[in-house]
Amino acid sequence: MTSIGGAEMVDWNLAVATATRLVRPGPDVSRDEARAVVAELRRHAKASEGHVRGFTRMGTENIHDTPILVVDRPGWVRANVAGFREILKPLLDKMQERRSSTPGGAVLGAVGGKVTGVELGMLLSFLASRVLGQYETFAPATRELPAGGPPDAPGGGRLLLVAPNIVHVERELDVEPHDFRLWVCLHEETHRTQFTAVPWLRDHLEGEIQSFLGETEVDPMTVLERVREAAQSFAGGRPEGEEDEGGRSLVEIVQTPAQREILGRLTAVMSLLEGHADFVMDGVGPDVVPSVAEIREKFQQRRAKGASRLDMALRKLLGLDAKLRQYKDGERFVRAVVEQVGMDGFNRVWTSPNTLPTKTEIAKPADWVARVHRKAES
Repeated sequence: MTSIGGAEMVDWNLAVATATRLVRPGPDVSRDEARAVVAELRRHAKASEGHVRGFTRMGTENIHDTPILVVDRPGWVRANVAGFREILKPLLDKMQERRSSTPGGAVLGAVGGKVTGVELGMLLSFLASRVLGQYETFAPATRELPAGGPPDAPGGGRLLLVAPNIVHVERELDVEPHDFRLWVCLHEETHRTQFTAVPWLRDHLEGEIQSFLGETEVDPMTVLERVREAAQSFAGGRPEGEEDEGGRSLVEIVQTPAQREILGRLTAVMSLLEGHADFVMDGVGPDVVPSVAEIREKFQQRRAKGASRLDMALRKLLGLDAKLRQYKDGERFVRAVVEQVGMDGFNRVWTSPNTLPTKTEIAKPADWVARVHRKAES
């Protein structure tokens, strides 16, 4: 893959090819069963829209149609590579400029782009068998993968449901398949509602991410030194059974102080979004998903234990264990705020970036209530 001035910093085609080659096959299903699963997921996703909007009472103004795509694991990989390419473009362009002024940079870049493509493909192959669904916020439209949004803001998002992973988990948990599929759709539809009903949210998140990437060191020696320090911090390991709640992931260790500050804000927002989705699907669930209590209990157990020690190690290394904490912390925040000020009071969180909770307020919901409601009422 080439671009003006030489090879790209990441060989995106190689990333897709690597992930597609390495990803594990999905569960055994007949062609007829696969078609039935796809059709049912589409129906549930459509039905979830009304359930979620009714429960959350989030406004329907500024709603733009976003496509619902039921994909397999390679389809999820292709969609996410397109998203990565879009959001990382400013950083990679900066690195490209830096490389072009370095003697031998073009040759090193061509090799490095392929190495990075393989590494990204390996990461995506690991994730592709674990994601049940995803609202792609920054998705660019392609011929294979359309995206929604207003005409003046292309790349307005799309909802992905990964059919083989949903079937795999419902079999693993031994839960009622139709209930589980609707339960998953409720969670993902909540994310779609968040971004379509709150028009400033996408731009705010993109701005934070670009600020984070803008602080990234582009000097290769600096990056290598940080990675070396990160590797050394993991080299000693920890005795089996010991918890390291204060430990940091590889992703966190290679950050600058400014990036950690931005990450704190991003963590708070993602905790809010994930916790809100969990709260909504549990709130809607009892009325439309008869076995929701059983599903929730079994799913929580699955989240907590992980699939294996290797899986848990990779989660720690990549920072995915932090995402699991976001579900719990965010759900507790949403539940506590709704109990104190009701759903309409909670929905003040969507007023502007200034009313989003801080990382500290996620842990102390009463502080958010005092700040936002006292300010609004004074």
